[in-house]
Amino acid sequence: MATDAVIKPVELGGTRAWLVWGLAVAFVVLYFSFQTGYAIVNPSVQKDIGLSATQVALVAAVYTWVFALCQFFSGALLDRLGVGKIIPISIALVTIGIFVFANAQSYGTLLMSQLIIAVGACSGFVGAGYVGGQWFGMAKFSFMFGLVQFAASFFSAFNQNVLSLALTQFSWRALFNVIGFLGIILFILGALFIRNPTPTARASESFIEFFAAVARGMIEVAKIPHVWVASAFGALCFGVMLGLGVVWAPKLLAVRGFDAATANWSASLLWLGLAAGCVVVPKWSDTVKSRKVPIIACTIVQAAALALLLYLPNLGVIVAMLLCFAFGAGNAAHSSLSAPLRTPSRLTASAPRQPSSTALCSSSAES
Repeated sequence: MATDAVIKPVELGGTRAWLVWGLAVAFVVLYFSFQTGYAIVNPSVQKDIGLSATQVALVAAVYTWVFALCQFFSGALLDRLGVGKIIPISIALVTIGIFVFANAQSYGTLLMSQLIIAVGACSGFVGAGYVGGQWFGMAKFSFMFGLVQFAASFFSAFNQNVLSLALTQFSWRALFNVIGFLGIILFILGALFIRNPTPTARASESFIEFFAAVARGMIEVAKIPHVWVASAFGALCFGVMLGLGVVWAPKLLAVRGFDAATANWSASLLWLGLAAGCVVVPKWSDTVKSRKVPIIACTIVQAAALALLLYLPNLGVIVAMLLCFAFGAGNAAHSSLSAPLRTPSRLTASAPRQPSSTALCSSSAES
């Protein structure tokens, strides 16, 4: 048997656990900063490189589709290889992609940057969730997963406003080069400290045998009907959030008559609302021992907020901000999907006792 690192088992929930978890979450914050930053800089990118509105949307779409496809493999790779091998490589890919984006001179190069970033980022969110389960125990899995989403969303809201202010002084290329240098620092720290609490054991196997084992794990998870239901809802729910938060919310508010700074600030409240919701919704789901009740309630909130943003006449700034915050809070419905199944016996009978990162990946908010 081989292991991913020669380390002794350590106490769960201690100082090292928080260090590893913090680095994993910092990676999520890094690529979320890129995502939300694109919503701010895409008018500048469009002007500098000479893109059409369709091309701007396609750049974001390439990221989303490649990310979704790669998610089928990221969880299985974490199960097989552990975070010590996967997350540092993922940080490196995202960092390279950010540098390519920051220095792109053509539409094709922009698309390539999105592809590279998506391949690296696909293991970020699910990897941080995996770290929480491994280093803090499955009893705290739902709580730690909610904290991951809270941190990512909170810093996305913060970074979106910082980038908006910074763009008045610096070019978008300079800003994203700085984010790339932060990625280099994070890669070094991740390579030094990110590990599983116990070594990941695996049999010696060839390249083909390894991916055959990964495929078998994916098939095993795919046999669980609830995974498909959760995946479909997670994709639809968070997909709308990504569409608004990364591309369309500032444009929508600009069409409604807001200036660029106000539109960007209001759109950032989508992420702040999501951060607040991700603290409450998983705990609510655990308390009532149901996913259905929070999901239905949160979906109603999202639909109402979006309808009012689109159709409410004479939309004021304060109302727009409150509606963006409400939509983000309602979008936290997807965060309850990461919790282990508790109630429906007909589902839990066929489900794993502890959710592997393969299953987490399938039902992840970013699927």
